[in-house]
Amino acid sequence: MEWEPLLLTFKLAAISTLILLIIGVPLAYWLAHTKTRLKPVVEAVVSMPIILPPTVLGFYLLIALGNSSFFGRWLNDTLGIQLVFSFSGLVLASVIYSLPFMVQPVQSGFAALPQNLREASYSLGKSKFNTFSKVLLPNIKTSLLTGMVLTFAHTVGEFGVVLMIGGNIPGETRVASIAIYDEVEALNYDSANQLSFVLFVISFTILLLVYFINNGKKFWR
Repeated sequence: MEWEPLLLTFKLAAISTLILLIIGVPLAYWLAHTKTRLKPVVEAVVSMPIILPPTVLGFYLLIALGNSSFFGRWLNDTLGIQLVFSFSGLVLASVIYSLPFMVQPVQSGFAALPQNLREASYSLGKSKFNTFSKVLLPNIKTSLLTGMVLTFAHTVGEFGVVLMIGGNIPGETRVASIAIYDEVEALNYDSANQLSFVLFVISFTILLLVYFINNGKKFWR
C-alpha cells in the first residue's frame, strides 16, 4: 500500500486545521458578538462551502490563482509563488473549503456564553485579550475541539477542490482521496480498499475520541 498519499493528506489536514484555528476563532468571536448589518452577508460567505459543489469552488480558485488571472500572474512574476498545482495551493483551498467547519461550532460556543462572563472579567481589570484567551476560550473547549476535529476530518475527505486546484502530482498534491480514485480507475480494488480502510479507521477513531471527551463519564453509563 502507498503511504505517501496518506501522509500528505494528514499533513494537509494538520496545517489547514492549525491555520483555521488561528483565523477562524477570532472570526467566530466577531460573528458571535457583532451587531453590524453586514453580519448575515459575512455568515453567508463563510457558509458557502457547505452547500457549494466542491468542483465549483475549485474551478473559481483555479481561475483566480492561475496565470490567466491578474492576481495569479502577479504572484508568479512578482513573488515567484505558484499556487496552482502545488501543495501551498492545496492548503489555501483547504482553508477556504473547511472554514465553516471551524467557524460555526466555535461561533455557537461563544454565543452560548453568558454576557456577564465578559463583563465580570472587564470589571476585574482584565484586558480584552486576557478575557478572550483566559476566560472565554477555556469555557468553549468542547466547541473548539469539535471545530478542530470537523475541520481535520473534512480536509481529509476532500476530493473535488484538491483535484481542481492541485491536480494529481505524486508527492506534491496526490492526496489519499485522489489516490483512491486512481486505483479504482485502474481497477486496483485491493489498493483502493486498503487506502479507504485506513481512512475509515482513523476517521472513526478521531470521532469516537471526540464523543468520548465531550461526554466524559456519560460514555460509560
